[in-house]
Amino acid sequence: MSKVDLKGPGLWTTSVGSFPKPDYILSARGKFARGEITKDELTDLERRATREWIEFQDSIGTDLLVDGEMYRGDMVAYFAEEMPGLEIGGLVRSYGNRYYRKPIATGPVGRDAPITVDWWRYAQSLTDKPVKGMLTGPYTICDWSFNEHYATRRDFVLDLAKVIRDEALDLEKAGARYIQIDEPAASTRMDELDLVIEAMAIVTEPLSAHTITHICYGDFHNAYPKMLEIPVDQIDLEFANSDYSLLEEFSDHPFTKYVGLGISDVHTHELESVEEMVEGIKRSLKHIPPERMFVDPDCGLKTRTVEEAKQKLSNIRQAVDAALTEL
Repeated sequence: MSKVDLKGPGLWTTSVGSFPKPDYILSARGKFARGEITKDELTDLERRATREWIEFQDSIGTDLLVDGEMYRGDMVAYFAEEMPGLEIGGLVRSYGNRYYRKPIATGPVGRDAPITVDWWRYAQSLTDKPVKGMLTGPYTICDWSFNEHYATRRDFVLDLAKVIRDEALDLEKAGARYIQIDEPAASTRMDELDLVIEAMAIVTEPLSAHTITHICYGDFHNAYPKMLEIPVDQIDLEFANSDYSLLEEFSDHPFTKYVGLGISDVHTHELESVEEMVEGIKRSLKHIPPERMFVDPDCGLKTRTVEEAKQKLSNIRQAVDAALTEL
């Protein structure tokens, strides 16, 4: 029985997770770092930005919402800061001109309290639409951290998986019906896909929610069809940036899960036309039925401007409406 409880024939619209922070949040984070405002003052502004993004998604008719992660910096450091056993190290380059503070495993990893539940509850209270629970996966946390405690990477990853599993269970108990466990690091280490699969099984096995993973940009031609063994209900993939080339693989080996179909390239300031997006959806429908398709950007939109992100999301909604009309 399907876990998806959204109405309609499919082609549901959503986002991968992160949105760009408005200028007042960027300014406030700098002021907080310099001790010029309190944590409560920063949190109030993060709640304001979260509310604005929820209201925008509702205004354009998005089906499955995200909170936009206004309260997070880096997707790994955010969790590491709350986990015993992990310390925050110095700045390292992530990509482009993006830097983050790389965590260091100095002891057994754990979790003293829920990390994301209160923010999820707040976002969900602002809308009648479902809001995703958003977690960073255990493999990515390991891969983007230094290890000074565990004998092997596998030991580190599997301990992290237990922590993320407990966080996911708390989200589910709070009412989250869709939970995404991001594993972008898997896209660059396809030789460790077995470890990604093993760890994800620990996270998702006890869950009844619809589970999603986002793997981001990578050499998926070599990972397919093995990636279908990742124990989640849905895999969110980029298609626009690679001109939908992965669809060629689906002819030989059908894609058997729900898909998050990325139809807008988040690495460019250019705005794809609605017509281009509709064509991408049509090409994809030859391989995946609409009732197993969620439509979204290729990746998180946090590197775009607020206006660019809104335009891309609006065009996605219009493209889906046009495709549904033709169906």
